[in-house]
Amino acid sequence: MAGAVAIQLRRLPHLADTLPPLPLLAGAGAVLTGLTLVTPFAFETYGDNAFIALSVIAGLVTIVATRLAERVPQASALWLIFGLAIALRVYVLLFDPLLSSDIYRYVWDGRVQAAGINPYRYFPADEALAALRDATIFPHINRANFAVTIYPPVAQFFFLIVTRIGESVTVMRLALMGCEAVTVTLIMLLLRRMHRPVTRVIAYLWHPLPLWEIANSGHVDGLMVALMLLGLWIALTSHTLRGAVMIALATLVKPLAAPVFAGIWRPWDIKMPLVVVAVIMLCYLPYLSVGWRVLGFLTQGYLNEEGIRAGNDLWLLSLWRLVFGEHQGDVVVYASLAALVLLLTGFSVARRSDRSLAPTLTYINMLLLLALLFVSPNYPWYFLVITPFTALCGSPPTWVVSIGALFLSEQLDWDFYIPRMVSKSILFGGLLLAWALAAWRTRMQRAAKAGVSP
Repeated sequence: MAGAVAIQLRRLPHLADTLPPLPLLAGAGAVLTGLTLVTPFAFETYGDNAFIALSVIAGLVTIVATRLAERVPQASALWLIFGLAIALRVYVLLFDPLLSSDIYRYVWDGRVQAAGINPYRYFPADEALAALRDATIFPHINRANFAVTIYPPVAQFFFLIVTRIGESVTVMRLALMGCEAVTVTLIMLLLRRMHRPVTRVIAYLWHPLPLWEIANSGHVDGLMVALMLLGLWIALTSHTLRGAVMIALATLVKPLAAPVFAGIWRPWDIKMPLVVVAVIMLCYLPYLSVGWRVLGFLTQGYLNEEGIRAGNDLWLLSLWRLVFGEHQGDVVVYASLAALVLLLTGFSVARRSDRSLAPTLTYINMLLLLALLFVSPNYPWYFLVITPFTALCGSPPTWVVSIGALFLSEQLDWDFYIPRMVSKSILFGGLLLAWALAAWRTRMQRAAKAGVSP
C-alpha cells in the first residue's frame, strides 16, 4: 500500500505538467485573490500574525503561479497576470496603510518644502511648523515630537513633486504605483534581453511584498527600486556612466541600492566614482543650510532606535553573542568585517570576466542578499530591493528572502508577539540553508559531469 502511494506521489509533478496550464494559473490567481480579500479584515480582527500567515501563503502561491505562467500562451498569461495585479492593487489602495505610518511623513516633508522650509531643520511638532498642521496628515506622523526627517534628498525631491499634485496619502501611493509601472516595464525589457519568458514578471506583480508595502503602505522604496533598475538597464545596455547616475539617485532614496554599483563598475575606472560623488553632492546642495543635520534622524537616533549601534538587532552578531557573549567593541568589529566582506565580494564581482546580462544580474542579486544579511533590517519593506530578482533570476535564496521578509511584519501592541530574533532566524536561517543547498547542488552537478567526461 505504502509503495503504491509513493508511486502516485512521484507521478504528481508529471500529472501537473499534463494538465491545461491556463486554468491552473487562473486557479492560482483565484486563491491569491481570496487571500488578499480577507487579509485586511483578518488583520483588524486577529492582528499582524494573521497578516503574516495569509501573506506568506500568498507568496508560496506566487511561486507556483510563476512556474505555471511559463507554460501558458504569452498573450493569455499577460492579460491574466496584469488584470489581477491591477485589481489587487486597486483593492488594497482602498484601505489605510495597515502596518506602517511612514507615508504620512512623506506628505508632511513635501508640504514643509513647499512652504520654503528645509525638512531637515525642524521636527514636525516644532512650533515653527504649527501653521502647517492639519487633522489628516499631522496626527499620524511617527516620531513627530523628536525626529527630523530621515529621508535622503532624492526622496525629498519626490515628496515635493508629488505633493504639488495633491497632499494626500492616496496621491502619494498612486505616484509610487507609477514607480512600480516603471519597475515592471524594466523587468520585462530585461527578461526579453535575456531571452527569458516575459510571463516571469508575475513573480513581481503577484508577490505579496510589493502589493502590501507599496500599493497599501506606500513605501518610498518603490522609487528606489525603479531608479535602480533603470540605472541597470542603461548601464548594461548602452551607457555605463549614465546608468551610474541613476543608481546614485536610487541610493539617495535608500542606501540599500549601493551594492548594485559593483555590477557595472570596472576596476580602476575612476570616472564612475567621481560621477557618483558629484551627483551626491549636487543632490544634497539645496539642503546644506542645516549643515551636518542634513543627515537627518539617521545619525541622531535611528541607529540607536533600531538596535544597530548596540548590535541587538544585527542577526549574525546576535547569534555570536548567544554563543560567546557580548564584548566591548564587538559592534565595531562586526561592522568592519561586514564592510570588508562586502567590499571584497563587490570587487570580485567587478573583476569578473563574463559581463553578459544574465550573470551580471545574478551577481548583483547575490550582493544585495549579502548586504541584507549583514544589515538584517527590522522591517519587511527594506527587502523590496530584492523583489525584482524573483522574476529576473528566480533563485531559491531570493524567494526565501522576499517571502521570509513578511515574518518581520510584527507590531509590539498585539498580544501574541513573535520575538524579532525568531522572525529573523526564520528569514536569514532560510537564506543560509538555501545558499548551502544551492552550493551542494552545484557541486553534485559538477561531480556528475566530471564522472561522465572522457
